[in-house]
Amino acid sequence: MARLNAPPPWLKPVAHLLAALPGLWLLAGWGELIWIDPASLRLSAEPVAYTHNALGLQALRLLLATLAVTPLVRLSGWTPLMSLRRLLGLWAFAYATLHLGFYLAMELDFSLSALWREALRKPFIFFGLFAFLCLLPLAATSTRRAIRALGGRRWQALHRLAYVAGIAACIHFVLRVKGFQPEPWIYAGLLILLFGIRLLPNRKRASRAPARPA
Repeated sequence: MARLNAPPPWLKPVAHLLAALPGLWLLAGWGELIWIDPASLRLSAEPVAYTHNALGLQALRLLLATLAVTPLVRLSGWTPLMSLRRLLGLWAFAYATLHLGFYLAMELDFSLSALWREALRKPFIFFGLFAFLCLLPLAATSTRRAIRALGGRRWQALHRLAYVAGIAACIHFVLRVKGFQPEPWIYAGLLILLFGIRLLPNRKRASRAPARPA
């Protein structure tokens, strides 16, 4: 028998595909650059910088998509969307890991001490590293076993770090760009909007609350 409010069978595969496509496109670009055409401009004239920025931007987009799931369920009432929250969060962490790993490999020769020095010297790197460290325990506790071990309330409290990671990631983006550019502020505005929707009263809970006697 079908589970009540179960997600349609196509929902998760489509979400996985959409999340993976930017990474596959970057991989294809590097394949073309290395094995087919060294003069390819698919990844721009500066493929290392382009790849690093693209991985970070995709991590931020997926993190905001993760944070948007609950507000979208509140606004639409379509509860199957909740099945995407963990999926999107893990994809966000995967891109953030690639973003950091690519920077370590291409700029710092995998030196963690150099990363720490750069984080202390450059505020945008500090906030980016802080956002990654916030995501790390969330990815580590994304399993059902972790939820049972922590207990529902403690697990939910821990996973509010996703909002802290979102704030840090937006600050990282704002400080990273040179001069005033609207794109990082658009993402910051989206995060503020998600905060605002989250603070709205839950209509379903309000409708279930017992009426007070006159």
